[in-house]
Amino acid sequence: MKSVVRLAIVDPNDASRAALKHLLLGIDAVWLEADCSRYEFFADVIGQTQPDIALIALDTDPVKGLSLVARISQDLPTCTVLVVSSSQEGSLILQAMRNGAKEFLSYPPRLDDFLAALDRIQSHGAGRDGEGKVRSSSVITVAGAGGGVGCTSLAINLACILAQGEKNGVTLLDLDLTLGDADVWLDIIPDYTIQDVAENISRLDYSLLKRSLTKHACGAFLLPRPVQIDSRAAVTPDELRRVIALLKATFTHVVIDISKSYAPLDLAALEVADTILLVTQLDLPCLRNAVRLMQLFDHHDGLSEKVKVVVNRLGLEDAQISLSKALETIGRDIFYEIPNDYPTMVESRNNGVPLMTQAPKAKLTRAIEGLARKIDESLLPVALGDDLSRKKGKGLFGFLKAGQK
Repeated sequence: MKSVVRLAIVDPNDASRAALKHLLLGIDAVWLEADCSRYEFFADVIGQTQPDIALIALDTDPVKGLSLVARISQDLPTCTVLVVSSSQEGSLILQAMRNGAKEFLSYPPRLDDFLAALDRIQSHGAGRDGEGKVRSSSVITVAGAGGGVGCTSLAINLACILAQGEKNGVTLLDLDLTLGDADVWLDIIPDYTIQDVAENISRLDYSLLKRSLTKHACGAFLLPRPVQIDSRAAVTPDELRRVIALLKATFTHVVIDISKSYAPLDLAALEVADTILLVTQLDLPCLRNAVRLMQLFDHHDGLSEKVKVVVNRLGLEDAQISLSKALETIGRDIFYEIPNDYPTMVESRNNGVPLMTQAPKAKLTRAIEGLARKIDESLLPVALGDDLSRKKGKGLFGFLKAGQK
């Protein structure tokens, strides 16, 4: 898992500020929180947005810039100051360091120099939580070896359980742009979709991103598929990568439910994942597809080693292929097994509530909780079963029930 830092920049020169933004937007580990064109406003911007790093360009007015370095270093000690300037005069560098700057880079900064400075800054505390631990984010992409194997149900319930972690922030991304139904599973009527976020990605900031997501009562956020089916082509792989990078800067866990088409958009979600959960059942079609998918992953650098095989609906029927035979067929260890309890899962879906609410003590629910703890070792056993339904009423099911009265 990579640490993600939030960064704000100030540069009164439009051209050089645009060049700095272009550099930063190409780095997944950086979330550009804000950019400012006036030195006199930047301290307020920093105070409002609370980034990890303040990048100050000195060339327009070195005196004002150095004064700003001192002010931010003194008033906001949790924010690390990084300075850039085309001047490499020793007196300027010395004064910047005396005023509190941690790094001084020449303008225009080279990518490798900037990344090296970023590593040094992170090693000294930027991008860390209140206890000094590195704040990191994990992307979990759920992929299926066939239709109907339970990817969506697993992704949704995994996200809901992960959200119970005291320090966790979780978002669920529905990437089945044609027939995704995560909003129905959670009984949510969202105001915005992934299409809206992708179309406005150039002007997204922390607050706008949060407003674009819909929060469920369990604590997890949802970014659903587009409303119209013909909008599925509106999101490009590059836009998706940027959306995920922004989500990583905001949440500890990003759970992605991809489609079964394994189109370029799905492959992009696999490429940025830290963990790929390949969900299969113990039947011949699924196992055959699992082998084919592993062959596909082998042809993409870095994918196959991230794959963890999850067997779903174990015990579905007596004629299932054995686990040992499945292991031999796929050529991979089984990472986790989830028992079959189709009636409970269907009831949960039809009621529009997660398993942790519908059936907190069910073997199925506890199995998914175990999977969540295996993915996030810091997640303690959670008390499931709080009546989230008391917080409902404005969702799809509430709307349908109201219409029947």
